[in-house]
Amino acid sequence: MTRHPLSFVAASLATITLAFTPARAETNFGQVAMHVAYMLQSQHYSHRDFDDEVSAKLLQNYLNLLDFRHVFFTQADVDGFKSKYDTTLDDHVLMRNISPAIEIYDIYKQRVKERIDFTQKTLKDHKFTFDSTRTIELKRDAAPYPKDKAEQDKIWLDILEDNLLQEKLADEAKAEDAKKKAEEKAKKEAEKKPDTAAADKKPEGEKKPEADKAVAAAKPAAAPAKEEKPFTAEERVMKDYERLLESIEENDQEDVVDFFLSSLSAAYDPHTEYMSVNETDNFNIQMKHKLVGIGALLGLVDDVAQIQGIVVGGPADKQGELKLNDKITGVAQGDAEFVETKYMKLQKIVDMIRGKDGSTVRLRVNPADDPSATKIITIVRGEVELKEKLANAELLLTPSEMGPPMKIGWINLSSFYADMEEGTVSTTDDVQRLLARLMKEKIDGLVLDLRGNGGGSLEEAIRLTGLFVPSGPVVQAKDWRGSISWRECETPKAFYDGPMIVLTDKTSASASEILAAALQDYRRALIVGDKSTFGKGTVQTILPVDRFMPFFSDKSRAGNLKVTIQKFYRIAGGSTQLKGVEPDLVLPSIRDVLDIGEGSADNPLPYDTIPARKYSLITEKPYPLEELRNRLTGRLNSNPEFQYILDESKRLKERIDRNTAVLSLAEREKETAETKARREKQEAERATRVKTLNEKLKQDGFKTYHLTLDNVDAAELVPESAFTREQSTGMKMAAKADGEEGASELSKFPYGLEPTKLETVNIMRDFLELTSKRPTTAKAEEKIAK
Repeated sequence: MTRHPLSFVAASLATITLAFTPARAETNFGQVAMHVAYMLQSQHYSHRDFDDEVSAKLLQNYLNLLDFRHVFFTQADVDGFKSKYDTTLDDHVLMRNISPAIEIYDIYKQRVKERIDFTQKTLKDHKFTFDSTRTIELKRDAAPYPKDKAEQDKIWLDILEDNLLQEKLADEAKAEDAKKKAEEKAKKEAEKKPDTAAADKKPEGEKKPEADKAVAAAKPAAAPAKEEKPFTAEERVMKDYERLLESIEENDQEDVVDFFLSSLSAAYDPHTEYMSVNETDNFNIQMKHKLVGIGALLGLVDDVAQIQGIVVGGPADKQGELKLNDKITGVAQGDAEFVETKYMKLQKIVDMIRGKDGSTVRLRVNPADDPSATKIITIVRGEVELKEKLANAELLLTPSEMGPPMKIGWINLSSFYADMEEGTVSTTDDVQRLLARLMKEKIDGLVLDLRGNGGGSLEEAIRLTGLFVPSGPVVQAKDWRGSISWRECETPKAFYDGPMIVLTDKTSASASEILAAALQDYRRALIVGDKSTFGKGTVQTILPVDRFMPFFSDKSRAGNLKVTIQKFYRIAGGSTQLKGVEPDLVLPSIRDVLDIGEGSADNPLPYDTIPARKYSLITEKPYPLEELRNRLTGRLNSNPEFQYILDESKRLKERIDRNTAVLSLAEREKETAETKARREKQEAERATRVKTLNEKLKQDGFKTYHLTLDNVDAAELVPESAFTREQSTGMKMAAKADGEEGASELSKFPYGLEPTKLETVNIMRDFLELTSKRPTTAKAEEKIAK
């Protein structure tokens, strides 16, 4: 289960305004549920009946989705639900009856209210000492439900004490950080302070300070800003739970059905998913990287929607009145009345700001520069291109200190996007444009960075493979009947046939795994990364539910079913399901100890194999993997950065396995101090290494140039140092309260590259030396297919 109805933290709610959804029609959600159930039975890879066993899984999934920590329901509640619905939810759903979903949700809502009443009373009356030797279980998804209210109260006393402990530790960290910043500021001011005598010496005719004071005294003093009293730890904890309840109470029948049908879908496998209309819209935007709206990034701050980004060249940017950090208090369609948006869920505000191309939306705004004022801003909606997640590239020129100079092309690809309706957006076309420029610059090798790439269009994965191998099979698939099919790339010649590394991690999934597996099987590229990729070896298709509903029924809010229809396999015959793609060279990663990947999901389909396809290796001679691994091991053992990762991974694994935290402020402060001391030691050691390296390099460090789809055809390359965040994201962003991070963070590392990136450069050098391979670049001048 990847979604949860209780996500109420402001930071997790930032989203792009999309396209307005009209008032919800009276869709019969009982009928929607019935058709989703029939679709699952007939369309899913397993072709499994919606029987009593699936009914029991549905119930358990639904309870876990609502109460994932097992703290709101008691065992008595759960036993009651099971006795009524364990073997009957299938009958209810197939009879178009969704009342059990509503009933369970209403009881859940009531239990949350009871717990919040308990929280309010406890925070007011109970004295927490924070000196206990007791421990609290951190991850409770597998914990038993409290057997009764008395046991539940005991669990909640520990939960609240832990909540308050975290707030107190946060206050201490904030105070220490403020003190540190004040000291740094005072130090800088002292260094800038001019000589006193020089400061006192005034040019003739210049006013003396006394005169300045007199002028100032004549002016009325500005009233000091009223300083709001900060919330106490208890008030902040209470406010969080109140927001949780508000979020739960805002969910309507459509939301509840969404939770329920998502729980049913997940009973078949982790990647089968019911998608509401809003979720479908967001999915399409992720695939197309464009939308119709005003072009603004919203986030919730103090229960009000705040403008946190404005898309450059979008409708809001062109209109010019909407500014960063403005707060939206009302939304109106055209000349209609305003709808109050304070305390409203962010997604519902986004729904109201969505709209058709050319339509008008009015925003009632409290300007950031004058929060007491109110301003009405009218914006005509239009198409907005989202550039942040589009493919981009870098050209890295290595310093002479590392050996003979190399030019490395580095392509960053965060998803396999495509416009499946009009074909105007294509990952492959974008990568080909970037690659052509890199080849024109005569790169010695290419890195395709698929870290964090969760997949996307299967068609794009196949086409992209064709940039690197000549025509041949790319992936196989098997349906529920056992019928095996395969897909081929159709390019007669590879666009780029030079040395290549594919960089993956545990979150590289689906289409990423297809591409990486094919290039590994063809012996076309060296795969480098975490111990394995995600392990998603299944194929989904999206089926509109309304297509299966009666002709005259209201279908406007029926949603879609993303359903698993096939398993895919490597051309060598093995599946990537559960196992993922194991790299040729493994780099230490903290992700290897985290509970992520297909194996950690509920109800994954099993691993299996099918016969291999016939295909020709690109390189007959095997890669010198043993020597590459020996060289890598030597560097890893002597590289403090990777030793830090191994040390932190070991500590994290111990904490995960322990799954408890002590309810003692002194012990928590001790742990925090130890962690801080360890990290400060690492930072100090890193700073010393960087300083020594910089003195040795002088100006001869890495030269990096940044390529985007906007500047890829420019005559001159853009140095990384001149590349702004706005150019990278295509969006004007509000500054963070504690200052921007990014390039300054990377400057803390040797050569200004994070450890995995730097080591990948070293691996490329080894790869070139041991294979004596050099790229061909003639194809860079060829016309790029559009």
